[in-house]
Amino acid sequence: MKKLLCNYILPPILWGLIHLWCKTLRIKNLNPEMDREIKEKPGGAIYTFWHSHLFYLFYHYRFLNKFTLMISPSQDGELLAALVKLYGYPVVRASSYKNTIPGTRELAHLLKKDAKVIIIADGSRGPRHRAQVGSVQLARMTGVPVYTLSYDAHPKHELNSWDRFILPLPFSKVTLNFGAPITVAPKADKDIIRQKQEELTDALNQITRACERP
Repeated sequence: MKKLLCNYILPPILWGLIHLWCKTLRIKNLNPEMDREIKEKPGGAIYTFWHSHLFYLFYHYRFLNKFTLMISPSQDGELLAALVKLYGYPVVRASSYKNTIPGTRELAHLLKKDAKVIIIADGSRGPRHRAQVGSVQLARMTGVPVYTLSYDAHPKHELNSWDRFILPLPFSKVTLNFGAPITVAPKADKDIIRQKQEELTDALNQITRACERP
């Protein structure tokens, strides 16, 4: 019954609700040039943002049929996977905790074929606003750049969850922001990987703070 609910009943209901909800939002884009590059750039690339920012960003890039989204293979990920498929996203079921090696291989294969992949920077469990190493390792393996995305909303509601998930209130103002691409050399050692992981964390937090300013 739970599988039926998560895979077939709730997704279309949520799809309609989210679509109507997001249509009421007023959008301000702090970096439209980078947003355009993300949408139009040829070749493979990795796009990443904080788990708390999933609500609007996956709506923002809906129906482009360009982005593969990595979602945890856990039961909690079932509903999200079914929902984002309705918005035109291919899905790879993997995380840093489950199906790691097969999932990484599948993503690397897609990126080498010039696909665009979305990976949640702080994963499905956190710690909050701390980039995990997966995006950096994939960038090293495939030679593709990593783009950072963020947004904030005023007014908004933050859920009492580990990530303080952001829900823009209807008719609120949503501010989008995007960072310059981060590249990782194919021969990067562990120290450089760690530095790039810190760079990714700092870049995401920096563009997020810019969105949060009044």
